[in-house]
Amino acid sequence: MSSLNGEREFRINIAIDGPAGAGKSTVARKVAKRLSYVYVDTGAMYRAVTWDMLNAGIEADDEAAVLERMGLLDVELVPGEDGQRVRLSGRDVTDEIRSLAVSRTVSRYAQIEGLRAELSAAQRQMALRKGVVMDGRDIGTTVLPDAEVKIFMTATVEERALRRFRELPESEAITLQQLEREIAERDELDRNREVSPLVCAEDAIVLDTTLMSIEEVADAIASEAERILARVN
Repeated sequence: MSSLNGEREFRINIAIDGPAGAGKSTVARKVAKRLSYVYVDTGAMYRAVTWDMLNAGIEADDEAAVLERMGLLDVELVPGEDGQRVRLSGRDVTDEIRSLAVSRTVSRYAQIEGLRAELSAAQRQMALRKGVVMDGRDIGTTVLPDAEVKIFMTATVEERALRRFRELPESEAITLQQLEREIAERDELDRNREVSPLVCAEDAIVLDTTLMSIEEVADAIASEAERILARVN
C-alpha cells in the first residue's frame, strides 16, 4: 500500500489473543479485510501439526518424535477466495484440522517448547513487513510483543462453548455440556503450561465479547487501529 506521494504508507501489526472459542479468528479476518492487511491464523498452524501427529500415531508426550516429525513438515497459510487456506507439506488440510479430535488435543502438542519455538519464529517472519493481524494465545506477549495494537478477547465459558457447538458439523457426536467441560479444561491447560502460557499482555485492551456481536468486536479493534494510524500517517 502506498501513499499519494509515492512513499510507503505506515502500517502496524495487530495482536489478538484470548482463550478457545472467543471468536478471535473470525474477528481477525474481518479486521484484516477492513484494513487491507494480512491475516495470520497461528492456531491453524498448531492444528495442522496436531492433525499430522495424530495421523502419524505420535503422542504429545513423545517430544523427541514430535520434533523429529516437525522437521519434515512445511506449514503454509495461503489466501483463498473463501478465506485463508492451510497447506501441510503441499496438502490442503483446511477442513480436516477443524475436527473435534484436533480441538481436543492441540493444546497438548502446543505445550512442546521446541514446536512453539519453531512456529513462533515462522510467525515473526510473517510480520516483519508490518500490516499483519495475527491471532493466537501468546501473540501480544511472546510472538509480537512490540505490536502496536494488542487485544485480549474473552467471553464466558458457556458462550464460547455455544459458539463452538454451532460451528461443529452434525457428524460430531458431542453435547453442549461436554463441550463446555472440554473448553474449561483447555483454558486450564493454556493458562498453566510452562511455555508461553495464555496471559493478557499488560498493555492489551481487554474485550469481553460475551454480549457483543462479531461486527461490534471488529469495529472496536479496527477503530483502535485507525486511531493509532491517524497519529503516525
